[in-house]
Parts: sequence; C-alpha cells; structure tokens
Amino acid sequence: MQKDNSPFIIHNSQSVHAESTADFIHKMAIAQKESNESGYWLELLYQADYLTQEEYTSIIKDNEELNKILASIIITSKEKDAKR
Repeated sequence: MQKDNSPFIIHNSQSVHAESTADFIHKMAIAQKESNESGYWLELLYQADYLTQEEYTSIIKDNEELNKILASIIITSKEKDAKR
C-alpha cells in the first residue's frame, strides 16, 4: 500500500494557504475523505492479516481521532463563517 499524501500533509501544505474560509472548509473535507479512505484500507490490511490486532487497534484509533478532529474543524469553521 502506497499513499503519497496523508490527511495531515494535506492540512499542512494546502489548507494553510486557503484563499477563503470556504476554500479552507473544502480542503478540510478533502482531508476527512482521505482519512476515511485510509480507515477502509486499514481494515482491508487487517482482514488480510498484514496487520496484527494490536497494530490495527492502535492505528485505527488514531485514524478515528483524526476523523473527529477534522469533523470538529469543519463544523467550527462553518459556524464561524455563518456568523460573518
């Protein structure tokens, strides 16, 4: 499995340079989709016995936490944008 861009890299390299709040929200949504896709691939790797239960549990927990953080960023950004 080769993945050239993680959600963290997307956040740091693209969204920091967002041109507007809407652009930032869009970039965070892309990062969230990438993170969700990573969760899918992690599940496949675990089911194919490429990851142990311990490895899978640790990594998927991090992935779920990242999804929560991204969701919170998106919600907060939308709320702040609506107040403008």
